[in-house]
Amino acid sequence: MKNYKLLIGLKIAGMALLFGSLLGFVTMGLWNWLVPVLFHGPVITFWQAIGLFILSKILFGGFKGKGGRWGGRPRHEYWRKRMEERMANMTEEEKEKFRNRCNWRNAQ
Repeated sequence: MKNYKLLIGLKIAGMALLFGSLLGFVTMGLWNWLVPVLFHGPVITFWQAIGLFILSKILFGGFKGKGGRWGGRPRHEYWRKRMEERMANMTEEEKEKFRNRCNWRNAQ
């Protein structure tokens, strides 16, 4: 059983290494194809491309996992739950008025 878990761990590590290398080569290729021609910028190496990718993830994307504010669920589930809670506290008249406001395009 331990050998099986070790094998799975090695496969995951290998895939992560392969994926990271692919991202590095794609970043390097795109940079070296576009930046020197368009902006007269420098040509970068593979390791500089990896660093650039990590820096851009930190500055612009972050390393968001499945946790965080939304708890790993898609955002529409959060809003749907919030709307259901809101509708549960409304009277029938308020619900009808709200539905009419939401469907104003269909009424025209």
